[in-house]
Order: sequence, then C-alpha cells, then structure tokens
Amino acid sequence: MKKNMKKKLHQWHSYGALIAMIPLLLISITGSILVFKVELDMLLMPEKMAVAESSPTTRLSLDSLMARVKSAYPDHEIGSWEIFNDHHRTDTAYIIEHHTNKWSKLYLNQYTGELLSTPVGLSDNLTDWLLDLHFKLLLDANGIFLGAIVSIILLFLGISGMVLYRRFWRYFFTLRVKAASRILFSDIHKMVGIASSPVIIILAFTGAYWNIVEVIHEVEEHVIKTPHILTKAFHNPNISFQALYESNAKTIADFEATYLLMPYEPEMNITFYGKLNTSNPLNSNYASNINYDKSSAEVVSSQDVRQASFVHVAVDSFRKLHFGHFAGLASKLIWCLLGLSPVILALTGLYLFWHKRRKRVANIRYYCKAAIL
Repeated sequence: MKKNMKKKLHQWHSYGALIAMIPLLLISITGSILVFKVELDMLLMPEKMAVAESSPTTRLSLDSLMARVKSAYPDHEIGSWEIFNDHHRTDTAYIIEHHTNKWSKLYLNQYTGELLSTPVGLSDNLTDWLLDLHFKLLLDANGIFLGAIVSIILLFLGISGMVLYRRFWRYFFTLRVKAASRILFSDIHKMVGIASSPVIIILAFTGAYWNIVEVIHEVEEHVIKTPHILTKAFHNPNISFQALYESNAKTIADFEATYLLMPYEPEMNITFYGKLNTSNPLNSNYASNINYDKSSAEVVSSQDVRQASFVHVAVDSFRKLHFGHFAGLASKLIWCLLGLSPVILALTGLYLFWHKRRKRVANIRYYCKAAIL
C-alpha cells in the first residue's frame, strides 16, 4: 500500500473510531452480556422462565393455552407466541392491546396452563432493556437508524484495521512490555484488533443488516403506509391452532415449531417458524416456515431450509453468528470476550490519538518559539 494512501486510511480509521466511540462502547458491552441473555433470564426470573419440575410431560393444546390468555386479557389480541418443548423453558405469549398497538408479553407454563406473570412491556425486563439499548440505543426508530450507521462504521474499522496491520501477524505474540507507553499501547491495540477483527466484522455486518432492514420496515409501515390500529382478530375464530401445529410435519418432514406469528394486520396470514435437524450448525430455530391462510387454514406456502436458496440460508445464519449460538458454551464465551474488544481498542486508540496530538502541539510550539528567537 502506498504511503499516502495508508496515511489517509489511518486517519479515516482514527476519526471513524472517535465519531462512533460512545455508541460503540454501549453496543459492545451490552452485546457481550446478551450472548447469555437466556441464561441471565433464567437466573433472574426462574419463577417465570423455568418450567416447574412437577409439571406434566405433555403440553396442553395451543387452543387451550391461547384461550386462557384471551380470557385473562380480553382487550388484547395475541400477536405471536414462542413455543418450547424441552420441559425446561416456559412459553411466551406476545399480546397487543386494542386501539393502541402496544405490545407486551407474558409467561405461562405450557404443561399446566398457569399464567406465570402479568403482561410487561417488551423492554421492561433487564435483559430486554439491554437489548433495546443494544439495538436501538433507547432511541426507538431514530436509534435503529443510528445503530445502522454505527454498525457500518464498525465494519469499516474492522476491515481497515486488518488492512493497516496485516503484517502484524509476524509479531503477533510480541508484546513490548518494557517499552515506552506509546509503543506498548500500540502493540496492545494491534494485537487485540487483529485477534478480534474476524468476529468484529461478523458482528458489524450482521448488525448493520438487521438495522438497515428494520429502517426500511419502519419507513414502509409508518411513512409510506398508515399504521393499522388493531381492534379485533383477523383470523377465522373456528381455526384450531393445535391442529395446524400437529399438521406442520405433513408439510415439512421433521418440522418442530418454535414460533407462531399471528395475522395482526389485514394482509398477514398465520405463520409457524421452526427448526429442523440439519448438518448446518448455523441454521437457526426459525430457519423454516409454513404459512396458512387465516380464513381457510389451507397451506399457502412453505420454506424448508434444507431446500432453500443460498441467500435464505445465509441470512438465517446471521442470528447464530451474531450472538455466537452455534457451538455451545465455547462459541458463546469467545463471542462474549471478543465482543468486548472495542472497549480495549477504544481506550488504547484514544491514548494513541491523544499522544500523537500532544506531540504535534509540542512540535508546533517548539517551531514557533524558534521562529521568534
């Protein structure tokens, strides 16, 4: 790389880091915590999240469970439903209040039908609040847009860092501890940056994708179209969701439903998302789906991840790649630790920037003094 071009790239790298430093630190710290979101939820809210050991072994029907939620909250409609079959974690119902489009969620034991909580906002629990901070920076739609910009900057920082210090691999295990602080901090910055850059690039790319998709969705739903105010259910009340749940495997062999999306807008249908046993460890629990007509309950379409396009499989893999949920505890720990690398990079980079500025100011003062004399 030519010297001038490298100098320019180094300047862009430095200024990009300074511009996005604060949101990057927030995203980095919250992201590392959220790698263990489920574990933290189980620890903090066992009475809501954990299935009681004395519970029966067989789930109640979805129709029965949904009826209990509707009976308890008649002024709400069910928007979606998280389904768990492991006798470990409880189901989560997401409900929408009439006339407000306000979403909330509640937990219930799918084996006994007991409602384990009252409805709470989607950001009321600690880890949900951290997720909102991570994804939206607590700024709602504006935060989604800002998050997209920050993710793009982080992607640039990861790629430019690899380009600038691509030869650092030769001295990767050399840390000049006894050298001047500037040299030591420079070594730490390069070492941490090179070691974490593959993970940082993955996190930045997947995060930018989700934020950009969400920005487009927000524009379509709240700018181009008028948001629909929910006042009633749009599906045929005679539809048995348990029957649909049981018939999923007839449409896609070995399909295990994990999420039910209800038609909370007129143009939507009933959709079950689910997982399949595949050889690809990056397939998420929502990789396949089956769509049913909300009036007739006939299959409208289906997507089997084993037969899906490369684009569908790649985009679906973003979920596990972003949170490190693809190789058990090992990948989670790696993602958690390397996800914190921007904190170290920010501190060392800020010191190096300050040191360079201080040296430049000192040189200017020296030459000014010499000129006067």
